[in-house]
Order: sequence, then structure tokens, then C-alpha cells
Amino acid sequence: MKSINIEDLHDQARRTLPRLVYDYLAGGALDERTLKTNRDAFQQWQFCPRRLVDLRHIDISAPILGEAAAFPAVVAPTGLNALFWPEGDLALARAAAHSHIPFTLSTASSLPLEHIAQHAGGRLWYQLYVIEPVLAQSLVERAKNTGYECLVVTTDVVVNGKRERDMRNQFALPVRWRPSLIWDGMRRPGWSWRYLKHGLPVLGNFNTPEAKTKTARAALLSRAMDASFDWEALDRIRQQWPGRMLVKGVLHPEDIRHCQAMGMDGVVLSNHGGRQLDDSRTALDVLTELPPMPGFEILMDGGIRRGSDIAKAVALGASAVMIGRAALYGLASSGQVGVQQALDILQDEYRNALIQLGCPSSAQLGRQYLHRNTPSPSLPVIHPSLETL
Repeated sequence: MKSINIEDLHDQARRTLPRLVYDYLAGGALDERTLKTNRDAFQQWQFCPRRLVDLRHIDISAPILGEAAAFPAVVAPTGLNALFWPEGDLALARAAAHSHIPFTLSTASSLPLEHIAQHAGGRLWYQLYVIEPVLAQSLVERAKNTGYECLVVTTDVVVNGKRERDMRNQFALPVRWRPSLIWDGMRRPGWSWRYLKHGLPVLGNFNTPEAKTKTARAALLSRAMDASFDWEALDRIRQQWPGRMLVKGVLHPEDIRHCQAMGMDGVVLSNHGGRQLDDSRTALDVLTELPPMPGFEILMDGGIRRGSDIAKAVALGASAVMIGRAALYGLASSGQVGVQQALDILQDEYRNALIQLGCPSSAQLGRQYLHRNTPSPSLPVIHPSLETL
């Protein structure tokens, strides 16, 4: 049966993956409250559509870092994607290229960044974890020499969040086979067959001399960023990278202003999908409080499951959203075909939302199409109540 929404793909992924792998994909930190609040944040905003608008021509495209995308979305950086489907990074990149939106390759990709650049096509961004300074410098050079158009520096993984699902499942790479895991794999024959044929993922970007030093190996085993990484270190990367550059994982207004002041092209508001610090603020809530920042792009992620979510984010000031789990649910269900389904669903729902709103284009989306259920004292009430009319 064809999936008609992202939750259908989620259900397929749950049925397809062994529990250890599914929990790695779907889980979050501690009590996973941030997973829920990321979704709940969108429900705080209701649409206020306009009527009697000429809607014969709808333009859902949007400029992202100076170049048009088919709709305001970017495939987010996600690691270990071969856990979900063989050559999962390539499947995600090709689906993004087919949908005419950018794809962001993670430092923790299963395929080397050069392989993706050679075989994927489309707009390619590279996401950097600063695990160890010399290794980071090498990765930036490789991305620059291979033609990636944007560098996305992630800043919110100084230490890994406490993900209790992974702890209970004893998630680790390489996978430690136990009777329960073998039995679970037998109950998921499609996934198990693909694993037996292709093997479990490796970290494709780390087969280099820089990654094999004693310091780098220790950092990779700890799966955490360089604890000394600070604003000065970020500025050194800015000086090394000649192209567009975004900082991902910021939520505090002062950090956002600092990124703008040091010449970044924008930020990605993110709480890492609820996988790091539980009870963190949501990206959407932060977005609602930011003043206009001309020439500085604001992207966001977290909880995007509907095209109407994208419409709300854009109306509140986002240039685009990053799509993470929604694309991975499609990947886990049927590879590139599933990713394409996920992107098509979101694009179609986004177009439908604009039509329903009486808004002919992404460029015209703004707060005039939204009303907050429980207005914050710091925000003006956009629409007066009926009693005051």
C-alpha cells in the first residue's frame, strides 16, 4: 500500500528495522520530552487564510543561500545511514537532487565525501563535526577541493546525549551480536539480507592518515566533538572555507548575533532532534523571537512531519527547514524510492498549504497568515479578537 504521509513511512520503518536500529533512528535523550515538544511547537500556531485570491499560478520555490530550490527544504545531515539502507547517503543525496533541493552530507557518513560528490549530482553541502582540529582541517580541505557549496558546522555535540534506548539495546559499532539481536534480525529478513550482502556501515570519511593518529582515534572512539572548540576555532574554519557557511545547533540569541557578526552566512536553529539535551528549547520557539536579519539566513530543524510545518516555519521567518527523520523513515522503508516518497509528500503538502492559505508564493508567506494559540507577552497579537472588531 502506497504511503500517503510521513507517519505511514514511519510505520514501515518500524516494521522493517530491528529494534536496535529503529531505536537509534527514532530515539532521543533522557525522557525524550524534546522529541514531543518539537512536534507540539507547531501546534501552537494556527493558520489564518485569506480568501478571494487569484491562485492560478502557485510558486512554491524559495531561494536558499542565493540559489533557487524547488521548495524551502534541505535534507539534513544524518550519520550511519547505511544502517537503514545500503549506500543510504547516496540514496538521500540522489533523491534530494531529483527534488531540486540541497543535500547535506554528515561527517559520520558511511560513504566518503568524494564518492558522494562524484555520484550524487545536485546541490551538495558538507556538515562538519570538529572531532579533532587537524582532522577537521583535513575534512574541510577535502570538501573544498571536491566542490561542496556550503559548509555546515555543528556545534551542539560536545558530548553525546544520554540516549537511554541505545544504552538498553547496547548499541555500538561494530554491532555486538547477542541472541536477542540475532532473533530480532531473523524477524526482519529484508534488513538482515541487505546486511549480509553489504555489511554494516563504516565511517567512510575516516580512512585517512589524519584520522589514524592516536589523538584522532581516541576522539573518534568517544564520538564527541573537540571540547576546546570555541569561537576562535570557528573563526579559523571560516578563514579556511571560501564558500557559504552555516553554524548548526545554536539556539541562544547572543550566539546567533555572534555568528552574524563574524561573517557567517546564516545559522541552523536546532536542538539536534531532541537527541542531545532534553528539555531544550525548540527551534520554532526561538525562530518566533528573532528580529528580521537581512542578508543572514535562518534555517531550522526538529519535528518536521508535514508540509504545513514547513509553511509555518517559513511564515515565521525561516529561509528553509532541514528534513531529518522524515527522510530517514523513507530510506529505511525502501531506499531511494522511499526517500523520494517522503520528499514528494512534503512538497505536495507544502503546495497544498499555500493554496489553502490563499498565498500564491513562498515569497509572500509571513506572520499575517498565522495566529498563536497562546500569545507570548513579548509578541504582538497579530489578529484582534472578534470582541474588538
